[in-house]
Amino acid sequence: MEEELKCPVCGSLFREPIILPCSHNVCLPCARTIAVQTPDGEQHLPQPLLHSRGSGLPAGAGAAPPLDHDAAAGPACSGASGSAAGGLGGGAGGGGDHADKLSLYSETDSGYGSYTPSLKSPNGVRVLPMVPAPPGSSAAAARGAACSSLSSSSSSSITCPQCHRSASLDHRGLRGFQRNRLLEAIVQRYQQGRGAVHGASAAAAVAICQLCDRTPPEPAATLCEQCDVLYCAACQLKCHPSRGPFAKHRLVQPPPPPAPAEAASASPGAAQGAPSGGGGCKSPGGAGAAGGSSARKFPTCPEHEMESYSMYCVSCRTPVCYLCLEEGRHGKHEVKPLGAVWKQHKAQLSQALNGVSDKAKEAKEFLVQLKNILQQIQENGLDYEACLVAQCDALVDALTRQKAKLLTKVTKEREHKLKMVWDQINHCTLKLRQSTGLMEYCLEVIKENDPSGFLQISDALIKRVQVSQEQWVKGALEPKVSAEFDLTLDSEPLLQAIHQLDFIQMKCRVPPGPLLQLEKCCTHNNSVTLAWRMPPFTHSPVDGYILELDDGDGGQFREVYVGKETLCTIDGLHFNSTYNARVKAFNSSGVGPYSKTVVLQTSDVAWFTFDPNSGHRDIILSNDNQTATCSSYDDRVVLGTAAFSKGVHYWELHVDRYDNHPDPAFGVARASVVKDMMLGKDDKAWAMYVDNNRSWFMHCNSHTNRTEGGVCKGATVGVLLDLNKHTLTFFINGQQQGPTAFSHVDGVFMPALSLNRNVQVTLHTGLEVPTNLGRPKLSGN
Repeated sequence: MEEELKCPVCGSLFREPIILPCSHNVCLPCARTIAVQTPDGEQHLPQPLLHSRGSGLPAGAGAAPPLDHDAAAGPACSGASGSAAGGLGGGAGGGGDHADKLSLYSETDSGYGSYTPSLKSPNGVRVLPMVPAPPGSSAAAARGAACSSLSSSSSSSITCPQCHRSASLDHRGLRGFQRNRLLEAIVQRYQQGRGAVHGASAAAAVAICQLCDRTPPEPAATLCEQCDVLYCAACQLKCHPSRGPFAKHRLVQPPPPPAPAEAASASPGAAQGAPSGGGGCKSPGGAGAAGGSSARKFPTCPEHEMESYSMYCVSCRTPVCYLCLEEGRHGKHEVKPLGAVWKQHKAQLSQALNGVSDKAKEAKEFLVQLKNILQQIQENGLDYEACLVAQCDALVDALTRQKAKLLTKVTKEREHKLKMVWDQINHCTLKLRQSTGLMEYCLEVIKENDPSGFLQISDALIKRVQVSQEQWVKGALEPKVSAEFDLTLDSEPLLQAIHQLDFIQMKCRVPPGPLLQLEKCCTHNNSVTLAWRMPPFTHSPVDGYILELDDGDGGQFREVYVGKETLCTIDGLHFNSTYNARVKAFNSSGVGPYSKTVVLQTSDVAWFTFDPNSGHRDIILSNDNQTATCSSYDDRVVLGTAAFSKGVHYWELHVDRYDNHPDPAFGVARASVVKDMMLGKDDKAWAMYVDNNRSWFMHCNSHTNRTEGGVCKGATVGVLLDLNKHTLTFFINGQQQGPTAFSHVDGVFMPALSLNRNVQVTLHTGLEVPTNLGRPKLSGN
C-alpha cells in the first residue's frame, strides 16, 4: 500500500495532498513546483506547438511560479522559496550556488523554457522544475508581480504528472483544488502503524548514517530521496557528491525520530513538512498548525469555511454545503444527500474491489502455477539430462559391443592367415628337405666309378629325380595368402550420423507403438485387464491411448477405451472365449502404430456372488455375499455380479431357510429391473417363482407352465441359461421344472433372485453344466 501513499513528484508520502481535476493526487508543495504560467498569446495554441517553442520563451514567462494563497506573497514568490528550492536542490540557495542551479536547469539538459515536464522524479514521472531567479533580476520582478496578483495577459495552469492532463487555475490558485483529507488521514494512520511496528529503535536508526565506517556511526546530516540513503556530512561528500549523475538528486534533512506522544498526534503534513524546506505551507483548517490536536477534523466547505458538507452535487461531482445550494453556483444542480451518495459509492467501490480481488486471486494462482512450472522445468531438465546421458551411454555401449565384434573378426582373419602361412612353411620345408637329401644322394652316386653298379640304380634314380622335380608344380612356391587384410571399416555413415545427432521436435512426430506389459495382463471370469507402457527413451509426447478388442470370435476390432490411463479393465465379455487386444498412442500430430497383439482367454465357467450395489436396501448379504435374505415381508430383488451375453451357464441356489410357505423367485434379469417387487412382474426379468407344492414361469406378470414340485428347507434350485439356443431352464433337486422358456431374446443378462424375510438362500457358482438332469413333471393345469 505504501506506493499508493507516495506523491508522484517527490516520491515521499503525501503532504497536504490535493485532488487534481483528473482525480490524481499531488502534494501541495510539489504542485507549486509543476505549475506554470502561460502567456495569453499561446495558451490556446495546440499542445505540440507549445512544446516546440520552449527555447524562444523568456525565462520568466516559461517558469513563473504558481499562484496560491500561501505562495502569493513571501519567500516562495521572491525566487528563493524554501519549498521550491528545497524540493529541487535541498535548501535555499544563495548567490554562490545560483550559477550551478542555472546550469542544472538550463535548456539543453532539463528542457527549461518549454511546457513539457522534463525533470525525472523518484517515481519515474517527468516534471518541470522551478528555476530560482537571481535577486533583483527582471525575471524575479516579473515573478513577484505575478505572485501578487493575476496578470491580464497570462494564466496559470498545472499538468498532472501521471496522466499529463492540464488544468487551468482560477483566482484562488492551487487552493482552488480540494484537499484530500481522506488520503491525508490514511497516510497519518500508516505512519503511526509503521512507527508502532518499528518502535523507538527504528526511529533512532533513521537518524544514523548508513555508510559510516566509524563505530558508532555518525548522525545523519542529509537524506537522498532518490537513493533513500542517510549520509553524514563526510560520507555525503565522499559517496554522494553534488555533481555528475548525483547532481539532480534531491537531498533533504533527515526526518527527526518522533516522540511516542507526538507520533500519535502529528499529521502527515507536520511529520514531513520540515524536510521539504517549504516556506510556510500550512494545511487549511489548521491541520498543519504548530499546536495540532490529535482529534481528526472533518473537512469544511472551502467557499464557506464555517459550514460542513451536507449534500453532494451530482453535476459537479463534489460535496457541497447548504449555502452552496442557496447562494452559490450549485443551486440549480442535481443534488443528493451526502450520506446516501457516500453509501452508494462505497458499495460501488466494494463491488469493483471484488472484481479486483478475483483478479488478484487469479494472479496468485497464476504465480503458483508459474512457480510450479519453474519447478517442473528444473525437474524435467534433470530428467532430460539423465535421459540424454543414458542415450549417449547406450550409443557408447553399442559402439563398444560392435567394436568387440569387429575385433573378433580381425582376430579370426589374422589366425586364418597365420595358419595358412604356417602350413605352407611346413609343407615347403618338408619338400625342400626331401629334395636336398635326394640331391646329395645323387651327387654321391655320380662320384662312383663302377659302371655296372651305377647302371643298376640309375633308371630308378632318374625317375625319382624327375618325380621330385614334377612335384614343384607352378604356384607351389607362391604364398597362398597375402599379408594385407582385406577388411575396410566403413565408419563414414556413422560419423555423419553422430555429427547430425540432435534433438527432434516432439510435436512433429507421432508416438511409437506402446509395449504391452504381459505380466500385468490377466483375466477374471468374463473380464480382462490390460496394461501397457511407452518404450524407453520416447521423445514424442502422448495425449492418450486407444485400446481395441475383437468380438471373441476372431472378428473385427472395436474401440473399448480412449484415455490417458495405461491400465484398463473390460467387463461383460463372453465366457469361454478368446479375445485379441491391441493398443496405440496418439498426440496432436496423429495416431501412432499398434502394439503387438495379446491373446486373452476368459473363464470357462462363471464365478460370481450377489452384488450388494445392485440389490434392494432390504436385502441382507453375508458369507462373502454368497448368502442372501431379506428384512422385509415384501419381495425384494438382488442381482449377481456376472453379466452374460453368450454361451451356456449354470448355477445353483441352496434353500437354507423356508418358513410360512413364501414364494421365492429365481431367474435372470436386465440391470434396470424393478427391485421392490417379485422377480418377473416387469418386462426386464424372466423367472420361476415356486412355493412348497408347485412352480410357475413368470414374465411381464404373466404366469405360465405350472409344474408340480415345490421347495422346502434344504432344497436346491438350479438355473441353466443357454444363450446359444436362447433358452432358460429351471431344476429343483435335479428335476426339470416345466419346459424351457426365454426363447429368441438377445442382450446382456445377470443372475437374479427375489425373496422376503421367510427365505434364506446360498449361491453356488463355477459349476459345469450337468448332464444327468431329469425331465419335467407337468401338472394338468
